[in-house]
Amino acid sequence: MKKSNSLKQAKAIIFLMLWISIPAFSQKKEIPLWDKIPDEIQTKGYSEEIDHKNEIAEGVRKVTLPTLTAYFANAEKSNGTSVIICPGGGYGMLAINKEGYKVAEWLNTLGINAFVLKYRLPSDLIMKNKTIGPLQDAQEAVRLVRRNAVKWKLNPTKIGIMGFSAGGHLAATLSTHYSDKIYTTSDTTSAKPNFSILIYPVISMQEGITHQGSKDNLLGKNANSEISDKYSNEKQITAATSKAFLVHATDDKAVPVENSINYYLALKKEKVSAEMHLYESGGHGFGLGVKGTNASWPKTCEKWLNANNYTLSPDGYVFTYFKGNGEDGLHLAYSEDGLKWNALKNDTSFLTPEVGKDKLMRDPCVIKGGDGQYHMVWTVSWTDKGIGYASSKDLIHWSKQEFIPVMEHEKKARNTWAPEITYDEKSKKYMIYWASTIEDKFPETKSDEEKGYNHRIYYTTTKDFKKFAKTKLLYEPGFNVIDATIVKQDQEFVMYLKDETRNPVQKNLKIAISKNLTGPYSKASEPITGNYWAEGPTAIKIDNNWVVYFDKYTLKKYGAVKQTSKGWEDISDQVSFPSGTRHGTVIKVSADEINILKKE
Repeated sequence: MKKSNSLKQAKAIIFLMLWISIPAFSQKKEIPLWDKIPDEIQTKGYSEEIDHKNEIAEGVRKVTLPTLTAYFANAEKSNGTSVIICPGGGYGMLAINKEGYKVAEWLNTLGINAFVLKYRLPSDLIMKNKTIGPLQDAQEAVRLVRRNAVKWKLNPTKIGIMGFSAGGHLAATLSTHYSDKIYTTSDTTSAKPNFSILIYPVISMQEGITHQGSKDNLLGKNANSEISDKYSNEKQITAATSKAFLVHATDDKAVPVENSINYYLALKKEKVSAEMHLYESGGHGFGLGVKGTNASWPKTCEKWLNANNYTLSPDGYVFTYFKGNGEDGLHLAYSEDGLKWNALKNDTSFLTPEVGKDKLMRDPCVIKGGDGQYHMVWTVSWTDKGIGYASSKDLIHWSKQEFIPVMEHEKKARNTWAPEITYDEKSKKYMIYWASTIEDKFPETKSDEEKGYNHRIYYTTTKDFKKFAKTKLLYEPGFNVIDATIVKQDQEFVMYLKDETRNPVQKNLKIAISKNLTGPYSKASEPITGNYWAEGPTAIKIDNNWVVYFDKYTLKKYGAVKQTSKGWEDISDQVSFPSGTRHGTVIKVSADEINILKKE
């Protein structure tokens, strides 16, 4: 038996050495935790049991070989933060999928490296001291990750421990007992986690508060007060305890909410940074969230992680707009969630217009091009036959403004309004498009109520904004159309446009679709906006939903609609913009760029 066990350990060591040497990692690599498990007792017939559901390992019992299953995040989206996850299960089993693997995948989406700890469950059959067995595994897990931080491209000062239920007790125990000498270490690597995330955790071993099953499994059914106090983690907090984020449901009947409350208050007393979220309902074991307010905790945790610099600052959004008649030029606002928009530079202009008959800067459209630069076009005048153009690397310093005479060839062209740009990745070309009225064209839709304006959408293409293709008609929907903006959605190009018809009144936004950027585009859809006049649509994808912002110009405020599985939902009551915002466009920008803009 000893020979067999030695062989098993040797294989584990060889596997670990080979795995560590691999320079690029794929997700879900299971790493043996120990070269030699401390205080191990060999027991014949005692072996790991796995509960499967649809061929997925949902639960694990009788763990004999503790491991870390590594989920490495995309290096470009990570600042090196790692979290070791301790699934719950009352110290009798591990909910390895719901409170382990699924959580690791979620953390990866935040750019956080995750390690699911399959720790040994307390047993007198395989441990000389079952009370310290799980803690030995947790300490070694942190040490293993920290030792290999350079090889795995992790930050050794950003290693957290996360636990659910009894796994939360283990995480809190590590946070308060990280320096306990419970096995002989190979070096002086610290086992202290830099932070902890405790989800409906068992914290206390005190009667009336503890989870009895967890206590009995860890300490035994006849635990004395001394050992109970030692593993009541709310009693072990010092000023050196790891900062914590806690989540609990008030109606938890398995692990009373007082576990989290008492731990939080003890942290507060020692002036240790902590944040706690208590939910009205959810019971116990809701994992990443179920119905009700408890489903929001992952998003709240994400904000906490970001605030503590454990994630890269998320990308944000910039809105480009004009005010008044466009005399003072380009205005910018920013948003982190796409709902609340804040003016930049005290809502003063970033660029003053210099070209065109009237030297205006209305309807500024900005995109980030294939060259990494920002390109902007705008309406320069009410009656000009061209548009304005400028470029920038940072939205602050702009190139010399240019006038592009896109309708100069049309003697009867009355205007060139609301230009936009879309970049085509396939052709590596920019398409500039706008609305113009050409006298005597499309007489069937001409209306005296619109002062004879009868727009259609025209376009040109360019690769360098120096040479432009011949202007062509892009869209003729059979009505007076203006304010087109085009985005690529999956494999299609979607044009959001304004039906300018006055009689019978439309003044709403519709959609047309094409397989190619330059068309042909489909018949316009039914309106996606409500019983108000809307113009100047601009669209972007936020949290997997397309959102279209638009100017409710007669109401002098901004609105928005969001695409859902049931259709378009008006979310105008959820958005707020700087006072006086007019016809703008939305772009996604990095957090660093927003921070630079904030300094202006």
